Amino acid sequence: MKGITLSTLRYAAGSRRKVKRIGRGQGSGHGGTSTRGHKGAGARAGAKTRPWFEGGQMPLIRRVPKFGFHSPFRIGYQVVNIKTLGALAAAGKIENGTVTAESLYALGILSKKGLPVKILGTGDLKAKLAVSAHAFSASAKQKIEAAGGTTHVLGQQK
Repeated sequence: MKGITLSTLRYAAGSRRKVKRIGRGQGSGHGGTSTRGHKGAGARAGAKTRPWFEGGQMPLIRRVPKFGFHSPFRIGYQVVNIKTLGALAAAGKIENGTVTAESLYALGILSKKGLPVKILGTGDLKAKLAVSAHAFSASAKQKIEAAGGTTHVLGQQK
């Protein structure tokens, strides 16, 4: 390492390429047509190709088959199962027996705060809970009410 100073630093051998100097005569190796080829639109001054142009071949968007339907009115719910609510209640993490989207987000059950929440009926519930959500499955509503709890449907978000 002796003898290395800022004034003696160099790039590693082979890591830097010479700049291709176009149109500087035949001796440069890039004279004549200046790497543009013979005739055609690409050889002319001011010629431009659009970024999506594929040289006249059928464009990708037209080659790929299109099928299916995606509804613009679909509502993407965040799903919470009854067994999750039961586990939270058993662990004592639900305060006052009230479950809201905000409380589930604070506990880390929901990943996004703004998306609507739907409660599904997978699992069992023994605790009496007052659950507020944007939607409930029929089995979830039945299990919450069978345990002595209540359900409250919040207004739909768009």
